[in-house]
Amino acid sequence: MSTLDAAGREYDERPWGSYTVLEDATAEGFKVKRLTVEPGARLSYQRHRQRAEHWFVVAGVATVTIDDVSSEVPTGSAIDVPLGAAHRIENRGDVPMIFVEVQQGAYLGEDDIERLADDYGRID
Repeated sequence: MSTLDAAGREYDERPWGSYTVLEDATAEGFKVKRLTVEPGARLSYQRHRQRAEHWFVVAGVATVTIDDVSSEVPTGSAIDVPLGAAHRIENRGDVPMIFVEVQQGAYLGEDDIERLADDYGRID
């Protein structure tokens, strides 16, 4: 369950790291998050039915998998996750990896996650 950080923004800790909602403009069709992925951790392999995402790596190197194709995304680079694409982001480095995620779509709730594989037993 998410809480509020010192600045009053939505914050949540997950098994892979944490996220903070920087802007929730759901009425306008977008949400912006800052995510920290701990060394050796990765998010679930998942897809969304109602949103696309744009990821900009601000620290570390991300290993991104989209529809079973993996690529390295270094600091200062971005990648788009199309609506409905299976995707995952991973930190194979030895320092936290931080990225900014811009979600765009008709619905931006956390329950629009279909987990296809998960290291933490959270398969739908």
